[in-house]
Amino acid sequence: MKHFFSALRLLLIMTVLTGILYPFIITGIGQIGFSRQANGSIIAVNGKIKGSELVGQKFVSPCYFWGRPSSIDYNPMPSGATNFGPTSAALRNAVQQRRKQFEDLGWAAAPAEILFASGSGVDPHISPEAARLQIDRVANARGFGAEQKEKLADLVEDFIERPQLNVLGEPRVNVLLLNIALDQIK
Repeated sequence: MKHFFSALRLLLIMTVLTGILYPFIITGIGQIGFSRQANGSIIAVNGKIKGSELVGQKFVSPCYFWGRPSSIDYNPMPSGATNFGPTSAALRNAVQQRRKQFEDLGWAAAPAEILFASGSGVDPHISPEAARLQIDRVANARGFGAEQKEKLADLVEDFIERPQLNVLGEPRVNVLLLNIALDQIK
């Protein structure tokens, strides 16, 4: 019986420490020191939430830059890929359909991340090359003149995120942030 009460006391102590105190302390540190990140890196414009900097969104209008395709229709709840392999007819058909869509826009060759869905299905970034290829389409859809088109090209260059520590990863453009800034061009 002595061992039972010792074990029960240890269970209660560890439950309080690891199940109550530790989560509250870590949550407090997150809210005090990293509030924006701890709350999902939410982007708001004029008090209206536009989305998260970390989660890709579906932009279908030609007036906006398009992100990577998503096999889960940009729903972060079941985040994941299709698991189609390189010999999959469904994958081949989807890529051919996307390639045709971009060829119809006049692109000679679309970057791979525009043709293939990301592993998470909610990747918020595209390559600078993919963003640059979309400048003419977006400018034409918005009726931009030469001066505004030049501002648009400069905007894309301004939103290129460099690799972390200039070594980790590839240069990339956050589509949501770029599209929010795009709405500011008059």
